[in-house]
Amino acid sequence: MTQTLDPAHKTAPASVGLLWRVIPPGLYGGKASTLVERSALVNRRAWFVLIGGAFEPVLFLWSLGLGFGQFVSSVAGPDGRPVSYAAFVAPALLAASAMNGAVYDATFNVFFKFKYAKLYDAMLATPMGPLDIAMGEITWALLRGGLYSAGFLGVMLGMGLVASPWALLVLPAALLVAFAFAAVGMAATTFMRSWQDFDLVQLAVLPMFLFSTTFFPLSVYPGWLQTVVTWTPLYHAIELTRGLTLGVVGWGMLGHVAYFVVLAAAGTVVAARRLGKLLLD
Repeated sequence: MTQTLDPAHKTAPASVGLLWRVIPPGLYGGKASTLVERSALVNRRAWFVLIGGAFEPVLFLWSLGLGFGQFVSSVAGPDGRPVSYAAFVAPALLAASAMNGAVYDATFNVFFKFKYAKLYDAMLATPMGPLDIAMGEITWALLRGGLYSAGFLGVMLGMGLVASPWALLVLPAALLVAFAFAAVGMAATTFMRSWQDFDLVQLAVLPMFLFSTTFFPLSVYPGWLQTVVTWTPLYHAIELTRGLTLGVVGWGMLGHVAYFVVLAAAGTVVAARRLGKLLLD
């Protein structure tokens, strides 16, 4: 007698067997990689648009780190020792690259696919579930943020702005940062009602970019503002990348890593639940 299997179970890889025991089959089908592959195929002819965002932080580095930096003798590094202004700004811009690449892909692109192209409605007619969609889109946004970070790290190496072997961990750290921002960005997008709501994305991203110790040490801010800054995700990303590139590494780094692990997990769960509610109800 031949046993009939549900299509989602039939095609799911063995590595997700444990997930099937805790996640209802309607929410996850082990097909997130299919969405990543689709995104890669769609963007292969738009490669310039894909990598164009990587040039913005490089221009900031040249204009501020090297141009304005000629008027700044040195800046206090993470351990209080003076470093060149370019070496201070560069890892912060790398963290911002990871943030920008992930956030903009996980917000504007996802909103268009969800509200106008109705792409996700079609996907749910396949063995894919809301968690597959969330994981697939977040992974693609993560890869875009990682691409920006890798390119910028190459620029830093070429300019001699990497001062420690610990910089080998910068790219994995940037991927974690991109993952967290992509997850939170996609979760926020599920609450967006129109394109005007995306002004809130700029309202969150731009102040973080300007004030999360990207261009100035934390000590220049008044006490109450220092507390606010230390709550922001980009501040933790910058502390992580700056410490690794300058070789200032301590147990406190694990706190920054844990911050992004929690942020990524929470964003993924909220995004998947919201997609399930909006697309399946």
